[in-house]
Amino acid sequence: MKTITAAVCALSLSFGMGVGFNTAKAEEVKVSVAEQGKQNIEMPKRGVSKSYVEQNFGTPSSVVGPVGDPPITKWVYSGYTVYFEYDHVIHSVVHHG
Repeated sequence: MKTITAAVCALSLSFGMGVGFNTAKAEEVKVSVAEQGKQNIEMPKRGVSKSYVEQNFGTPSSVVGPVGDPPITKWVYSGYTVYFEYDHVIHSVVHHG
């Protein structure tokens, strides 16, 4: 019985010592929420008019709205969507995935 116990202890110690040598290491990369998914896609800036957007970015692939009060309209382009309140851009959002 002592032989089995000694063998189990020796085996446990050898596995325990090996764990310290075989641990994986990784670099931690911190990216702020504002930077996540950021791509170099030129999009309309806040405050520009619908006519400016259409002249400079082309006709959208689809238009949704206006909906609500104040009226919000959504123009969908390949790669991003532009949101308007009345006639001016309030936000441009990159499509993910």
